[in-house]
This record gives sequence, C-alpha cells and structure tokens, in this order.
Amino acid sequence: MATETITSTHASLNHESEDLSFPTLPPFPTNIPTAPLLRLSLSSLRSSPEESNRLFTASKELGFFYLDLRKDPLGEELISQSSKFFELAPRFYDLGREELSKYDYKNLGSYMGYKGFGSAVVDEKGNLDRNEFYNIPKDDFLGLSERPFAHPDILHQNTDLIKSYIHNSHALVTLLLSHLNSHLELPEGTLQSLHRLNAISGDQIRMIKSPPQPASDQRTALGKHTDFGSLTILFNRLGGLQILPPPSLTPAGKEPQWTYVKPLRGHCIINLGDAMTKFTGGVLRSNIHRVVSPPGEQAKETRYSVVYFARPEDEVILRRLESSVIPKGDNEGEAMNSKEWIKLQAMRLRKDTTEKSEEERKRLWEESGRGN
Repeated sequence: MATETITSTHASLNHESEDLSFPTLPPFPTNIPTAPLLRLSLSSLRSSPEESNRLFTASKELGFFYLDLRKDPLGEELISQSSKFFELAPRFYDLGREELSKYDYKNLGSYMGYKGFGSAVVDEKGNLDRNEFYNIPKDDFLGLSERPFAHPDILHQNTDLIKSYIHNSHALVTLLLSHLNSHLELPEGTLQSLHRLNAISGDQIRMIKSPPQPASDQRTALGKHTDFGSLTILFNRLGGLQILPPPSLTPAGKEPQWTYVKPLRGHCIINLGDAMTKFTGGVLRSNIHRVVSPPGEQAKETRYSVVYFARPEDEVILRRLESSVIPKGDNEGEAMNSKEWIKLQAMRLRKDTTEKSEEERKRLWEESGRGN
C-alpha cells in the first residue's frame, strides 16, 4: 500500500516514539506500512469530550481503532487477564485436534465450541483456512444457558478467569456503546439496552491458534470478512491482521490495498461489526479484514489471538434505529432477530469440507457472499 495512505490520516498520536513491541517475540518489521488506525486512550475516554469525538470519528470512517488500556483500572485488568489467556492457549491446544474435535458443534447448528484447522473456505480459489479456534460462550459460563454445551475440563478449571474476563469485556463494551449512543443522539441507554450482560446472546471469548506456514506456501489464514456482531475486542501480539481501507481513506487515483495492523503492547484493537451498521443505517462502519501469515521473522512463530465478540441480545431485531443523526430509510427486507441472523452468518462457511472438491469449495465461497 502506498505510504501516503497511512500518513494522510489522523497522525495526532504517534506511537512510533514509544516502544510498544513485545520483548519476547520477533519485532514487527519497520519497513512495512501499517493501517491508519486512530489510537485512543481508555482513561481519556472517561472524561475527555475530545477523545469521545475521536472515538465517533474512528467508528464512522474506518470502524477500527487502537485503545490504550494503560493507566485505567478496567484497562489494566483486561491487559492482565488477556495475558493469562495467552498463557492458557498453548496448554489448551496441547489437548490435540482429535480431543478438541469432540467439542465441534457445527452438526448441531452451533458456532460455539471448536473449529478445526482447515475446515472453512477462505477465498474464491477454494483454499481452506490455516487456523483453529475455540468459541467460549458467555451464556454457558455465566449460567444463563438452559442447555449448556460440554467444554474441555481445562476451561472449567479456569472458570473464574473466564467469568471475570467476560464481565470486564462487557464493561468496556458498555462504555464504548454509551459514547456512541450519545453521538448518535439516541435516547439515553438505547444501545446499552440491546447488549445486557445477563441477557441471552451470542457473546463469546475466542482463542485462536495459527501455526507457522511453510515459507514457500504462505496463504490467507482467515478469509476476508466483516464481523457480524456489534463490537469486537482483540488482543494479539504478532502481525497478521490486515484491513482493506475504504476509498475515503485512500489517496485519489489509488486502489485500496490490504494493509497490516501492527499489534501494540498495552493496547487492544476495537472494531465495529455489521450490527452497528444496521442499527445506524450505515453511519457507523464495519470494515473488511482478514488474517494472513505474520510479516518478516514473525512468520516463524505460532500466532495466538484472544477475542471478545459482543453481539446484540438474541431477541433484538436488527433494524435501523431512529434519531436525528441516523438517516431515515426503510429496513430492507424482513429484519431478522439477532440469534437467527448471527447463526446464519457464522455457519455460512462452517460446513464439512473434507470430502469437497476444489470446485465445490469455490461454490461455497461464492454462496457465502464474502467475495463481494
């Protein structure tokens, strides 16, 4: 991507003057342009109208931003707890794919539990993904599910960590939603009321493992997509996440190109999902992104990520809300409730690919709508 695409946007906080690398891992290459994410501060969001305005700008223009969690009690807890998940992840995946496959619930129509390596199509060529992940349901671990799924013992041994991380992640989500609610001039508490902690929803923690790829055959690990929830909180330590900036953030005459998002120590990456676009009639942006092999020497490392997906409550209808900021318009088609819509999005590519030909996998990708 052209360097001017990066430097022409929001340079008010320059993280290059600070060493925010991860000392135990190979450094992110210095010669690779990185995506134009605003860097916000959680502690500043508590009191600064200017920081709140920057949050709204980031949510409209790119739908991705860094959030500096340092020097804030909630933020420091999330940093500490995410570190514990990075310690837990290797032990969890040491259980092995055969054992973890017992907790793959796609045949029950659920996206919770385990997704095996190479079990989803990632591009129009029919290539398969190169990661595995486990979705830990909020409702199961907070005792909200009528019929909770079985999960590996190692997760139950870490119930306190999981529950606390869910509570803290949700507290951060609620704070961000309160700022967006205000800027959208919605009645007080509107967005927060659609995302209550103790209501049934598709909220989850996801632990992702992406092993090193062969140097001669490095491909997409997770195909291009937008998130289909409301807000995503991402912790990662190695590069690999890429975004495709919108035309509005691309210099005139240039085509948008995939650009790495550099991980920053003490920060999480926040991005908005499709539900927020639907609620706001397109005022807020859900941006396309994907995961590829980490750049440079980082490609030799196993890449772990810890994600919290916040989604609207199951019974919430995904339709445009009404305010003076949100443009009026029809809610296209029959609006679905969150449970139905999210299940549809999550399961589009979660089909048995082991016996499918390349042509059949290509057709799966086309039918998913992700190639558009």
